[in-house]
Amino acid sequence: MKRVVVTGLGIITPLGNDVPTNWNNMLQGKSGIDLIKSFDTTNHAVKIAGEVKDFHPETKLDPKSLKRLDRCVQLCLWATLEAVADAGIDFEKYDKTDIGVIIGSGIGGLLTWEDEHIKFLNQGPARVSPFLIPMMIPDMTSGYVAIHYGLKGPNYTTVSACASGAHAIGVAFREIKLGNASVIITGGSEAPVTPFALAGFSNMRALSRRNDEPQKASRPFDKDRDGFVMAEGAGILILEELEFAKRRGAKIYAEVVGFGATGDGYHITAPSPEGEGARRAMERAIREAGCPKEAIDYINTHGTSTDLNDKFEARAIKDLFGEHAKNIWLNSTKSMIGHTLGAAGAIEAIVTILSIHEQILHPSINLENPDPECEGLNFVVKEARRAKIDYALSNSLGFGGHNSTLCFKRYSE
Repeated sequence: MKRVVVTGLGIITPLGNDVPTNWNNMLQGKSGIDLIKSFDTTNHAVKIAGEVKDFHPETKLDPKSLKRLDRCVQLCLWATLEAVADAGIDFEKYDKTDIGVIIGSGIGGLLTWEDEHIKFLNQGPARVSPFLIPMMIPDMTSGYVAIHYGLKGPNYTTVSACASGAHAIGVAFREIKLGNASVIITGGSEAPVTPFALAGFSNMRALSRRNDEPQKASRPFDKDRDGFVMAEGAGILILEELEFAKRRGAKIYAEVVGFGATGDGYHITAPSPEGEGARRAMERAIREAGCPKEAIDYINTHGTSTDLNDKFEARAIKDLFGEHAKNIWLNSTKSMIGHTLGAAGAIEAIVTILSIHEQILHPSINLENPDPECEGLNFVVKEARRAKIDYALSNSLGFGGHNSTLCFKRYSE
């Protein structure tokens, strides 16, 4: 089996439009949540979200192409350009049939769908854009990235709600591990902050309604949490087969060593009782990594700020690790940027990788009154913390009972 390493990172979130800005803001415990600026929320019960700020895609992307790309794909390509530049790889020098693209998205081009549906109702079917379908379908994230670079290796999109980005990284890891590609661009992208989506999530009572305190609304594992905060963004990683990366002199952030994917088979939105599906996903990732449970130093939790999700994820960690759970550092990136749905697993994987590479953990903000049902765990709060991190997990759990855990390791020869 091949070894797989991470050589490039790209990210855009409510906290910044590149990796350094995001990482610095996360270490400082800043929040990217605010009142929604992109549309009128007068008739909405929820008025807050994590929106990407100062996003001007025309500065990096072809203006003509932008008209045919939904915001989800624009965010994806923006983060991809950063990741490829960070990896320092020139695809023209290599066999493009050996380079793939696997990117997750839970919803895809929702903004395009909404705009065109309004046009359909008001102006009739003849006015609907001929680009509706290619702009709407989720797989255009991976499809367009491959087209942009002319890449011809494995190419597809994972759609598993909030686990989409993590599943994409996991299957990309497996493709390289099995020898089906030497390089894969992977991650996740989502642009769900739209009037229709906001209404849908709000009406199912999934979202926080702390409109008067946006930056305190996302509070994973806190007893005063009242739902997640919807957000947009993208996270892209460059994965390479180790020997390929070494031959071209690539810098290496971390090694991917395990992937666990399980299903709850229980409910369309609620996690299975006691978090047994999440526990099995972590267990499988650790088993593939070939390390003892006691080797895990840190977990970037799914930590959505919803009642059942936080409670059962905490239960899963305690059940799997027993006494060692008290020694594992935990945090939630969503406390600062909100929930980017299909992009969340990829963004959080990047955070986990940076934590390993820099040996420092960002704080979970707004964890002021820990939920008694989440006690007995070791959360990083108030400020960033230096820590020895050799092995780390990143958890992602999605509507429909999709569970995904990635295991990363500090790279060494």
